[in-house]
Amino acid sequence: MLLIAMIVVGFLLIVTVLMQPSKQQDALSALSGGAGDLFATQKARGFEAVMQRITAILGAIWFILGLALVYLSSH
Repeated sequence: MLLIAMIVVGFLLIVTVLMQPSKQQDALSALSGGAGDLFATQKARGFEAVMQRITAILGAIWFILGLALVYLSSH
Protein backbone atom coordinates (compact mmCIF):
# COMPACT_ATOMS: atom_id res chain seq x y z
CA MET A 1 0.00 0.00 0.00
CA LEU A 2 2.78 2.43 0.92
CA LEU A 3 4.76 1.44 -2.14
CA ILE A 4 1.82 2.30 -4.41
CA ALA A 5 1.38 5.63 -2.60
CA MET A 6 5.09 6.37 -3.04
CA ILE A 7 4.93 5.60 -6.77
CA VAL A 8 1.87 7.85 -7.22
CA VAL A 9 3.44 10.70 -5.22
CA GLY A 10 6.69 10.28 -7.18
CA PHE A 11 4.81 10.53 -10.47
CA LEU A 12 2.94 13.64 -9.26
CA LEU A 13 6.24 15.14 -8.11
CA ILE A 14 7.76 14.64 -11.56
CA VAL A 15 4.71 16.24 -13.20
CA THR A 16 4.81 19.28 -10.89
CA VAL A 17 8.53 19.80 -11.50
CA LEU A 18 7.97 19.66 -15.26
CA MET A 19 5.07 22.12 -15.03
CA GLN A 20 7.15 24.80 -13.31
CA PRO A 21 8.02 27.85 -15.40
CA SER A 22 11.42 27.86 -17.09
CA LYS A 23 14.23 29.82 -15.45
CA GLN A 24 16.79 29.83 -18.22
CA GLN A 25 17.99 33.30 -17.33
CA ASP A 26 18.65 32.17 -13.76
CA ALA A 27 20.67 29.21 -15.02
CA LEU A 28 22.73 31.47 -17.27
CA SER A 29 23.43 33.89 -14.45
CA ALA A 30 24.49 31.00 -12.23
CA LEU A 31 27.11 30.01 -14.81
CA SER A 32 28.31 33.55 -15.46
CA GLY A 33 28.36 34.69 -11.84
CA GLY A 34 25.14 36.69 -11.87
CA ALA A 35 26.67 39.74 -10.21
CA GLY A 36 24.36 42.07 -12.14
CA ASP A 37 21.29 40.36 -10.71
CA LEU A 38 22.31 40.64 -7.07
CA PHE A 39 19.40 42.87 -6.07
CA ALA A 40 16.98 41.81 -8.82
CA THR A 41 15.58 38.76 -7.04
CA GLN A 42 11.82 38.73 -6.85
CA LYS A 43 9.46 36.69 -4.76
CA ALA A 44 7.54 34.05 -6.70
CA ARG A 45 3.91 35.00 -7.28
CA GLY A 46 0.82 33.38 -8.72
CA PHE A 47 1.22 30.11 -10.58
CA GLU A 48 4.94 29.88 -9.88
CA ALA A 49 4.45 30.21 -6.12
CA VAL A 50 1.70 27.60 -6.10
CA MET A 51 3.81 25.15 -8.08
CA GLN A 52 6.80 25.67 -5.77
CA ARG A 53 4.61 25.03 -2.73
CA ILE A 54 3.01 21.91 -4.24
CA THR A 55 6.44 20.58 -5.25
CA ALA A 56 7.81 21.09 -1.74
CA ILE A 57 4.80 19.39 -0.14
CA LEU A 58 4.93 16.42 -2.52
CA GLY A 59 8.69 16.12 -1.96
CA ALA A 60 8.21 16.03 1.80
CA ILE A 61 5.42 13.42 1.50
CA TRP A 62 7.59 11.31 -0.81
CA PHE A 63 10.51 11.50 1.65
CA ILE A 64 8.30 10.54 4.61
CA LEU A 65 6.83 7.62 2.68
CA GLY A 66 10.36 6.48 1.85
CA LEU A 67 11.36 6.57 5.51
CA ALA A 68 8.20 4.67 6.46
CA LEU A 69 8.98 1.99 3.87
CA VAL A 70 12.53 1.62 5.18
CA TYR A 71 11.27 1.36 8.75
CA LEU A 72 8.63 -1.23 7.88
CA SER A 73 11.02 -3.30 5.80
CA SER A 74 13.51 -3.50 8.67
CA HIS A 75 10.92 -4.74 11.17
